[in-house]
Amino acid sequence: MPKVSSVIVPYAAYLRVYEPLAAFPDAERAHWTRYARRSDLPSYQDELRRSLADLLPTPPVAVRVHESADAFVTEVDGVVCVCPWRTRLRGWQALGELTGDFPEPVLDALIPPVVRRQSTQDYERWLENNPDARPWIRTATWQVPINWFVLVSDAEREYDGGDGEAAAAPVLRYRTPMVQARRRVARGLRALREAVDEGPLIDGLVDVGRWLEEFHPRSLVELDYGGLVHALPAGELADDHSAADVAEGIEALRHGDPATAGAAYGRLVERWRGVRDRRSAN
Repeated sequence: MPKVSSVIVPYAAYLRVYEPLAAFPDAERAHWTRYARRSDLPSYQDELRRSLADLLPTPPVAVRVHESADAFVTEVDGVVCVCPWRTRLRGWQALGELTGDFPEPVLDALIPPVVRRQSTQDYERWLENNPDARPWIRTATWQVPINWFVLVSDAEREYDGGDGEAAAAPVLRYRTPMVQARRRVARGLRALREAVDEGPLIDGLVDVGRWLEEFHPRSLVELDYGGLVHALPAGELADDHSAADVAEGIEALRHGDPATAGAAYGRLVERWRGVRDRRSAN
């Protein structure tokens, strides 16, 4: 078996918010200021490897005992912005979502009931003291939710094909200012509500819009394909312009053109069909 440190953990995409240092309370701002000066800042694969390592003991560590002090760091127009991992909070939230993803016997084999019960109790106690807590990172496995693409534009697409090796895997991501992401959510909701009945797409967009409102207006929003680059053939990845298809569909709905909107949606569904098939195979 390969060492955990050498494993590329695939098939998850991420929506991240990087906030300027000014958005954090004084004590936390001091920590992130020092942290951002490090020369060995971790990658998303480092975060996943650490999470995987917690699942190896028996019983597995479903949620960390202590919150992570790590973050992703970037610079926007000369301003340092950070995206805290908040691994413990996200672990609790992910554990709650597992119930709908697996039959109970499978879930019991993955994470014993006693471990889940203890984690739930810990989360409930923690929430009493942290009722407004929210993660800076959202994760989606085996897909990029359609509502995430509403936040970005094709012009913001960044693609690097890598060299086919784990050390330089492909990268596909979008980065956009928070004000643009919020504006696109509002415009998208108007177009969808005028054209279709309430449904999962509208509900998802409302949810992500409310989440974005929790952050500093000068934040950066990043949609990262993460490990999904390993689930898409290189040629398909290079030609993936899903954000453009979503934008075209919404614009068509705004102009009362359901045929064009349907064609854009069809391209999107067909592009992601292979990924969904791989999920079923696993």
